[in-house]
Amino acid sequence: MLSRTVLAVIFVVGVSAASFAGPSCAIGMFDKAPARSHDFSQLLKKAERGDRRAQFQVGLDFESGIGTDLDYGEAARWYRKAADEGDLAAQNNLGSMYARGLGVTQSNNEALKWYLRAATDGHPAAQYNVAFVYASGQGVPRSDQTALSWFRKSAAQGYAPAEVELANIYLTGSGVPADANQALQWYRKAAKRGNAVAEFNLGLAYLLGTGVLKDSQEAFRWLHKAAGHGSSAAIGLLRTATRDAVSPSGSNTEPSTGLSGSRVGATTNRR
Repeated sequence: MLSRTVLAVIFVVGVSAASFAGPSCAIGMFDKAPARSHDFSQLLKKAERGDRRAQFQVGLDFESGIGTDLDYGEAARWYRKAADEGDLAAQNNLGSMYARGLGVTQSNNEALKWYLRAATDGHPAAQYNVAFVYASGQGVPRSDQTALSWFRKSAAQGYAPAEVELANIYLTGSGVPADANQALQWYRKAAKRGNAVAEFNLGLAYLLGTGVLKDSQEAFRWLHKAAGHGSSAAIGLLRTATRDAVSPSGSNTEPSTGLSGSRVGATTNRR
C-alpha cells in the first residue's frame, strides 16, 4: 500500500486543509508553509482567554518557531487545549506530535486516538493520517482495505495528498486492480490544486507514455509546474534534460530521465 519510501503524516496550518502539500519527506509535513501573519503576543492573550482557534494558532507558532521560540512542549500543550474544546485541526496536529514524539512521549496509540477524533468528524488531513497508520501498520495491524477507505474519504473532500496516494495505489495495484487511467485521473485532480508531486508524476507519465501517448511538450509543461512548486525531482530532471538536449555532435537527443519501466515515480518533498 505504501508506494513512497517515506509517507508522511500531515498536520495542518489553518481551519481548512490547504491543497498544496508543502515540502516534506520527514515524519510530518504542513499542508502549506506556515507564515507569520499576526502579533503573537495578542494571539497569546486571546488563547489564554479560551479562544480555541487562537489556542490552535499558538500551538502552531510554537511548533514551527514562527513568531516565537520553537518549543514542542508548549506546542503540544496548546494543541491539547484546543483539541479538548473540539478543534479538529488541533486534534489532528496533537496526533502528529504523538506520532513523532515531539513535546510528548511518542505513542502510536495516542496518535491514532487523536487522528480518529478529527477524522470521524470529517477532517481530511486526519483522514489521510488514519489511512497512513493502517497502510504502514503503525501500532495497528496493517490493513490495505482500511487504509484505502480512509484515503478515499480524504480524497473525496479534495485533499490533494490523498488524491496523490490514491493515484499511486491504482498505478501499482496495491490492494486494487492496477489501473493507469484511474491513476492519471487522481494525479490530474491533485495537480489542478497545485500539488507538486502530482504535477511531477504527470510529467513523467507523458515523458514515458504511461497510460497516455508520449508527449514531450506536455511532459515538460507539467515538470515546469512541479519545479515552480518546489519539486526538487522536477528541477533535477529539467536540468538533466537541458544538459542532454544537445549532444556533443550538436544533434538533439532524448532527455535522460534516469528512470526505467512504465511506472510513474512517486515522490515526496521536504519541508
